[in-house]
Amino acid sequence: MRKRHWYHYLIALAIMVVGWEVLAIGLHNPAFPRIWDAVVAFGRSVTDGPMLKHFGVSLYRVTTSTVIALFLGVPIGLYLGRSGGPVGNVLVYLSHPIPKIVFLPVIIVTMGIGDASKIFLITLVILFQILVSVKDTAAGVAPGLIRSVQSLGGGEWTIFRHVIFPASLPGIFTALRLSTGTAVAVLFMAETWATELGLGAMVWDAWSMRNYGLMFAGVMAMALMGFGFYLLLDSVERVVCPWVEARR
Repeated sequence: MRKRHWYHYLIALAIMVVGWEVLAIGLHNPAFPRIWDAVVAFGRSVTDGPMLKHFGVSLYRVTTSTVIALFLGVPIGLYLGRSGGPVGNVLVYLSHPIPKIVFLPVIIVTMGIGDASKIFLITLVILFQILVSVKDTAAGVAPGLIRSVQSLGGGEWTIFRHVIFPASLPGIFTALRLSTGTAVAVLFMAETWATELGLGAMVWDAWSMRNYGLMFAGVMAMALMGFGFYLLLDSVERVVCPWVEARR
């Protein structure tokens, strides 16, 4: 991974700001405000409004869901990729394409409108992303690496510990990057149903009141949350997978 300097972020941010301004001027619609109006609304929502409370609730839901999906999806994915067999793969192929979001009404009825139902839905969605990515990564480990360990007398646990798991770590981080973005998107859907807390609820309420500045402030907060997860995962990967860093 090439080292990113602070000015890389400034250049990328400048491109996004210019694109936002051009689009806002071109649309000339109050539903898409100029970026300065959104930034002012964001600042006010942090200092005088409920932004921090909503952000904290949403961060808790996304973090908890991601951790649960990680601890469930990685072992199952490694098992299926290594020795799950055709039946396990078919089960994944049959269940993965089902749009989990359609179960939101059922989940709310059975689990209530609190954090549990939202965490369960987000976990259910991103679990399959992590599982499938890890399964394919584990299945793609070079057979030569496995045979070399076997030739030295290594058993199944040794192969898993020194070959399968280290080789799958980059795929696990890739799956986490994909799943955190998906988790924030599902979070918005989950928080628009029968809830008063969370960034999704804040955005929905602002839209219903035609407070478009506050609405985009919530969108910016979601983007910052996802960006923070990406930075965290990049930092952890550089420590956990130094061999990947050296190859890039």
